[in-house]
Amino acid sequence: MKGYTCSTCGQFHTGLPYSYGTTAPALWFDIHEDEREERALLSSDQCVIDNQYFFILGRLEIPVIDGDEDRFSWNVWVSLSEENFFRASELWETEGRESEPPYFGWLSTALPCYAEATLNLKTNVHTRPVGERPFVELEPTKHQLAIEQRGGITEKRVQEIAECILHS
Repeated sequence: MKGYTCSTCGQFHTGLPYSYGTTAPALWFDIHEDEREERALLSSDQCVIDNQYFFILGRLEIPVIDGDEDRFSWNVWVSLSEENFFRASELWETEGRESEPPYFGWLSTALPCYAEATLNLKTNVHTRPVGERPFVELEPTKHQLAIEQRGGITEKRVQEIAECILHS
């Protein structure tokens, strides 16, 4: 049986998750629950808050250099300009949409397991074929997440992330 022994709790956990995500952008969680219905529209792929903040859900993929899987992914929310949000929405079900130039955006998901905050990292959002989540590419910086996306991570790092999330 595949799995790992957790360095935090000492228990054996079956399997090793290679993908995590969140249900909404960070700003959505800042809105009091009683106000969310009137201030925000949230679907599984898009979010609009106060008719002025526009978000889409994409996949930030990281190569795994020595694991059973070749990619680890974070499902993350990215804020787009109003113009780019509506352009992406207009093309949502259009064949060939992947030929669209990437949209600039700001990472709008606070990811755990990183010493530096991940909110507001610069991104390019690459549209993929219909039915596939957009690919989120981070600007190449010295942030650990950007370094991991460019250079890859080991299965040991995937396990560290699993332990971090399990015990946070």
